[in-house]
Amino acid sequence: MPVLTRLIPSPVVVDIRPGALDDLASVLSDERISHSGKLAIAVSNGSGARLRDRIAPALPGATWYEVGGGTLDDAIKLAGAIRAGHYDAVVGLGGGKIIDCAKFAAARVGLPLVAVPTNLAHDGLCSPVATLDNDAGRGSYGVPNPIAVVIDLDVIRDAPVRFVRAGIGDAVSNINAIADWELSNRVKGEKIDGLAAAMARQAGEAVLRHPGGVGDNSFLQVLAEALVLTGIAMSISGDSRPASGSCHEINHAFDLLFPKRAASHGEQCGLGAAFAMYLRGAHDDAVFMAEVLRRHGLPVLPEEIGFTVDEFVQVVEFAPQTRPGRYTILEHLDLNTHQIKDIYSDYAKAIGS
Repeated sequence: MPVLTRLIPSPVVVDIRPGALDDLASVLSDERISHSGKLAIAVSNGSGARLRDRIAPALPGATWYEVGGGTLDDAIKLAGAIRAGHYDAVVGLGGGKIIDCAKFAAARVGLPLVAVPTNLAHDGLCSPVATLDNDAGRGSYGVPNPIAVVIDLDVIRDAPVRFVRAGIGDAVSNINAIADWELSNRVKGEKIDGLAAAMARQAGEAVLRHPGGVGDNSFLQVLAEALVLTGIAMSISGDSRPASGSCHEINHAFDLLFPKRAASHGEQCGLGAAFAMYLRGAHDDAVFMAEVLRRHGLPVLPEEIGFTVDEFVQVVEFAPQTRPGRYTILEHLDLNTHQIKDIYSDYAKAIGS
């Protein structure tokens, strides 16, 4: 009998633990990612630059490139600079913008990427997507998965706590995204990749149900693993469907309608997920999700991030326009302004203001 399997795009190294950064050079060498030590390391002038002095002595063959921001122009400029060298791999050391710039640049020059995030703000650290600002606003660009992910929990703990909270919101929103995917399957016949759905759902559930907090190593370990697994789930499915549903449509609507007032990606996704779960009739699940988000210091009502109820209603009504072709509970219900306002009132009462 033939054995039928499929290859899963995933990193060859995932190293998540306290002190992992100190072993970066040996990990890259042992796994033959960069046996010669010729690395192009992209850093910001923030968290990545502050770690340079710590790890540079162990990477004498590396060339360091400071990246100005998270724009498409920044990524193209980085790719041009890297192309002039003869490197084994590109390392992105810093926050999400630097990782995404490094992803894009590495893909453009045909080199593997090593992701070394300094915070856990969202699931892009291991995803096959680079999100970059461009002249039209913001674009998502397909790239290969990182060949390695190294996450030092000591570094994560030193980052501002708001980044961890944002990652929690992004991870927990997986649960709503999978519910939307299953809805689309039932109503529209959209195909579900069961493995991708299982990985993304369990990643979200692990974070949602962990009893620890943002200062616990055990919780940070679970959160980091959840974000990595979510990125791999997106690679398996070939798109962002396992991690992006009505919650992310609401997030995009905040960004587009109120670009100067929008909160973090993870905060908006967490709030969007709790409300969307209530919209689909999963009231107990929505209340529990809101309780967990609150316990971690995340917003569950629009006023907690500076928006009025009317503005939030506007966001929810506009949200389906942000992802044409994606079918979620928002497209399914097709609610008008008054209906959204009425349901929001019920949601706010259910979770307690």
